[in-house]
Amino acid sequence: MDIFAKCDTDAGSFGELRVRGDHFFIRPILDSIPGPRMIFQGKECVMWSVNSYLGLAGNQDVQTAARKAFEEYSTSGPMGSRLMTGNSTRHIKLEEAFADYCEKDAAVLFNYGYLGVLGTLAALVEKNDIIIIDKLSHASMIDGTRLARGNYRVFQHNDMNDLENQLKKVNEKRKGGVLVVTEGVFGMEGDLADLPGICALKDKYDARLFIDDAHGFGVMGETGQGTASYFGVQDKVDIYFGTFAKAFASIGGVAAGEKRVCEWILFNARTQIFAKSLPMVYVEALHKTLEIIRADTTRRDRMWDVSGKLKKGLLELGYNVGDVASPITPVYVPVADINLGAMILMKLRSLGVFVTGVVYPVVPKGTVLFRMIPTAAHTDEDIKLTLNAFQKVRDDLKLDLKTGKRG
Repeated sequence: MDIFAKCDTDAGSFGELRVRGDHFFIRPILDSIPGPRMIFQGKECVMWSVNSYLGLAGNQDVQTAARKAFEEYSTSGPMGSRLMTGNSTRHIKLEEAFADYCEKDAAVLFNYGYLGVLGTLAALVEKNDIIIIDKLSHASMIDGTRLARGNYRVFQHNDMNDLENQLKKVNEKRKGGVLVVTEGVFGMEGDLADLPGICALKDKYDARLFIDDAHGFGVMGETGQGTASYFGVQDKVDIYFGTFAKAFASIGGVAAGEKRVCEWILFNARTQIFAKSLPMVYVEALHKTLEIIRADTTRRDRMWDVSGKLKKGLLELGYNVGDVASPITPVYVPVADINLGAMILMKLRSLGVFVTGVVYPVVPKGTVLFRMIPTAAHTDEDIKLTLNAFQKVRDDLKLDLKTGKRG
């Protein structure tokens, strides 16, 4: 059988949508700079699906720093991997700045957050080691766990009793180290990992802790240092990982921890050893972005204000937005028929509100989750337009927001 035969079928991820060349539900084409208003299918929409939490996408100061770096280095500099010809004093200074921000001894830059997670886990976990990972962890963490040479176990989402049981079991015949792996803010539904509970257990059972805080980095805590800082356990986290693709509105990632651990990662993470160094355009842009984020809390305060107003308005309309401590706003809509979920999504977008719909197995059957990301750049007018659209969808489709049936 031809290995390419599968490509002529509707199998695989999103197979049916792939075959019909869909650009509405997946791979939508957005023809504008990321921001609170974007163009979709020729129509301006209020955008709630871009993770620029602090509204820094397109920031003029960041653009100026990137433009200056581009004029000096173009897109090529530096050339080569960090271990060969791609290192620079500015890369090192950026790592030092992020180490300080994360309250750790050292840090390691990665070109992509996804590859940073893979590289970090695969570098640290060897044959006799064990990873214990939260069931709802991001795909990068799942793939990193599989790529690592050790064994792994899964604990039920945020279930400290199950985590403790898993730790007890691995300690019975333990030959190597144990690494607990979790997100800080779970990016789909916006809930927070029970980091105080996890930290207490990992200390009790002599384990280490890796947190991928993609949605908490620059967002959570008084200074935006992340979810561990929010809970006051930053010193308990052994490896803190943050991505630049969300609040920092850029690309890349950083792993922070003890100096000896970061040096090991630097010299053993294959996703970075064999990759070209992060281009100077991004390095200089990130220097400026970190400076802006550390300077004041104005953007973060506005983000929380938008999140609060959006959630309050949706609740008043009868929608279920969960109970989460992050700015992420998950709108759960019960649907007796999955086609109704598609209808709601299409109607919202036709009314100028762009959201992303998620169905089973991410959420239980009979439910559609519309995940919304409030940002500092959204205005009160954006919120008003959005709430009006959700009200019109509810009324026009005669939605019963408790049963998922149409009246």
